[in-house]
Amino acid sequence: MNELFNIKTETDFQQKCLETFNYQYQNSEVYRKFVDYLNIDPNEIQVVEKIPFLPIEMFKNHTILDQTKSTELFFESSGTTQLNLSKHWIADEKLYQHSIQKSFAQFIGNAEDYIFLGLLPSYLEKKHSSLIYMVDFLMTKSAKPENGYFLYNHQDLFELLTQLSTENKKVILFGVSFALLDFLDFAEKNRHIIESSEQLIIVETGGMKGRKDEMTKDELLNIFQQGFRTDKIYSEYSMTELLSQAYSLGQNIYVSPNWMRILIRNTEDPFSYVEDGRNGAINIIDLANRHSCSFIATQDLGRMLVNPEIPREARNDKRVLSNPFQVLGRIDHSDIRGCSLLVS
Repeated sequence: MNELFNIKTETDFQQKCLETFNYQYQNSEVYRKFVDYLNIDPNEIQVVEKIPFLPIEMFKNHTILDQTKSTELFFESSGTTQLNLSKHWIADEKLYQHSIQKSFAQFIGNAEDYIFLGLLPSYLEKKHSSLIYMVDFLMTKSAKPENGYFLYNHQDLFELLTQLSTENKKVILFGVSFALLDFLDFAEKNRHIIESSEQLIIVETGGMKGRKDEMTKDELLNIFQQGFRTDKIYSEYSMTELLSQAYSLGQNIYVSPNWMRILIRNTEDPFSYVEDGRNGAINIIDLANRHSCSFIATQDLGRMLVNPEIPREARNDKRVLSNPFQVLGRIDHSDIRGCSLLVS
């Protein structure tokens, strides 16, 4: 486990990817059948770009699990219906916990330093949410008495944010996008002014579910900056089928931890990749997915950035191996994912 989270060089990452590919080919029946169906000889895979990426839809109809493991723990996607939801079986809970803690520490700080609040309706009301598990874990590490969730009790949340601002305490509010907008609507209608605080960080997790008029990601972030009176509007990018998180610390520019990597594939040819700066479909390498599948072809659109102006918070000696990227939305023909990000 320590080897995974101590990747420091590109050579380390490449070697770990190839070792993980061979392990999963040997120990994941579904992934092995997928590779064989493509008529790919695993012995000929010598570079990461040649590794086959499993379509994310496979999690809807198949059990993607290391055949040497058994587990009763799983996460389930937050679809708008109960039909055909993705399931991600978790054989090593500690691995997920380490991924949460290490990624958060790499990009934001130590969980023990923050109070965590959650404005996550629809996720909180649903069982088997990986997002709720993540926030629960951070709250446990934090162990602050003020930690807690809010559904639709906006007045209580407003009063607590006001109190914590007065006390100059460090606060992180995780919020699904439509719920954060609902909260700001409530504050405006009731003429509540949210206190400006350098200690408040908003982490939006995406997710509109048709609850609000469509807007660009930049428009959304601007509304949050104005409404919460802070420039610290961060975003988290992950999904049910992953055990790692990428973070944006501003300007809709994401960075991933060193055991996670984004590749942008050609939407017309899933076995080729586009140049940096061009739009394409997102492939994700998540080495924390040791016991399911670390190589996933998503239905999200994105692009790798060329010489981006990375926000100051993301530059501070994070030792990030991969290039920053943007998430642009969903491929038109794909299903709408409950936690998908807005089109940017």
